[in-house]
Amino acid sequence: MKKPSTDKPDLTKILGEVLAKVSRFRLLIFIALVCIVYGYILFTITSLSNAQPTDTMVSAQKSPITSARVDKKVISQLRQLQDNSVSVQELFNQARDNPFQE
Repeated sequence: MKKPSTDKPDLTKILGEVLAKVSRFRLLIFIALVCIVYGYILFTITSLSNAQPTDTMVSAQKSPITSARVDKKVISQLRQLQDNSVSVQELFNQARDNPFQE
């Protein structure tokens, strides 16, 4: 009876043979890899561009429109100043006539 061979094949020899056979197709493999990467990028862009925002995302981006609120004390002080001073009254009248003039 023969004993089975327990010799392990030389890994570098096998790897060299595989690389020799594959090296003939290196351009084709490179083109295939580039196409796969390009396809993945195109698929990702398409899926992201068609994604609709959720209601929580929309509500998070909405900001309530707030109007400027002036304290009633400030309003009364301005009216008192306007009534007491002629130059301030003149300033208010100019601002009413042309609000964009400095």
